[in-house]
Amino acid sequence: MIKKARVAPRNGLIAALDIGTSKMCCFIARVAEDGRPSIAGIGHQISRGVRSGAIIDMEQAELALRTTVHAAEQMAGDTIQDVIINLSGGYPASQTVGVEVPISGREVVDHDLHRVLMQGAQVHGPIDRRLIHSIPVSYSIDGSKGIRDPRGMFAEKLGVDMHVVTAAAGAVKNLTTCVARCHLEPRAIVVSPYAAGLASLVDDEMDLGVTVIDMGAGTTSLAVFFDGHVVYTDSVPIGGAHVTNDIARGLSTPLAHAERIKTLYGNCIATPADEREIIHVPQVGEEETGIANQIPRSILIGIVQPRLEETFELVRSRLESSGFDKIAGRRVVLTGGASQLSGVRELAALVLDKQVRMGRPIRVHGLADATGGPAFATGAGLLTFALEGESQQPRSARGSETHGSGFLGRIGSWLKENF
Repeated sequence: MIKKARVAPRNGLIAALDIGTSKMCCFIARVAEDGRPSIAGIGHQISRGVRSGAIIDMEQAELALRTTVHAAEQMAGDTIQDVIINLSGGYPASQTVGVEVPISGREVVDHDLHRVLMQGAQVHGPIDRRLIHSIPVSYSIDGSKGIRDPRGMFAEKLGVDMHVVTAAAGAVKNLTTCVARCHLEPRAIVVSPYAAGLASLVDDEMDLGVTVIDMGAGTTSLAVFFDGHVVYTDSVPIGGAHVTNDIARGLSTPLAHAERIKTLYGNCIATPADEREIIHVPQVGEEETGIANQIPRSILIGIVQPRLEETFELVRSRLESSGFDKIAGRRVVLTGGASQLSGVRELAALVLDKQVRMGRPIRVHGLADATGGPAFATGAGLLTFALEGESQQPRSARGSETHGSGFLGRIGSWLKENF
């Protein structure tokens, strides 16, 4: 496929904002000598005003974002003007669109590529959906598919298969408005599993076929990569927070204690020793800390396991119904904070019947151990997209400058596209 050109960051800095249901994280990076981003500042804190990846309280979300960005700016010793942000809510939908433009037997040049990509990017679908990505997957010359780079070839028609991702316009508008209220310009929006894949996949996995499952607190999203490109994305509205809620309800304990119990004792796979291990569970509404129930660990496993089984079964059914299950091969990479629960990898391998590994950010320099785990894959992937991914998008799709504005600019664009 066409080699990606690197996008030069403004003022030497690139910034990424991971807006999640449980945490908000801001990465500020400079480009290292080898072209990889090197972390200069990090800010992260508990998320507020967000549920299932969508903004539900603008004031709370704005305050949390400001605090997160300010912490990263202080660490970096610099301020940022624009950010790459992720999208995990808004019910992102994925489809492959084929478009063709006439070439009239002449040689294919860069302008023809731009023309066919622009045509593919204009396939928005329903008016209540917003275009997030339009990624060229493969080109065709006079119906002959599988062309990696058509430039220099002669053809009557040039075609392209584009992977188009759309999301609910209202959810996207709320997200960008919240970021804008923090005096930041959203430079691009990236769906979370795409960003997680950019951060944690090796090149061979992207080429041979792999499914990335990004397990967040509010949503579990997936992306299929094949031949170096993301070819399918989807999401399931279940995440780690649902497991915490199940524990809180099932054991009548406060949410904070439910989260702690899940982290310390939770597991997806039952063992014979679970009956003998006793857990102290503080009760809701009890003021005295000494009043707590004592339960065997097996009861906790009985609450955690069914919810995660349901999550992976939903992911499996989405993959099978999409038709991309075979293309994705037998490789699965798990990322996201909820993937760190003990036994998740084994349970995923059992339900999905695939080889599973844990994914960590591998394309970013300077991440400390505390921020180098699966929970921070999306934020690191946004930095990679800032350098490489944007160059795949046609100009108008990524909001950069067009041929010109005003009446004369439009005439110039029309002449260039038609002659």
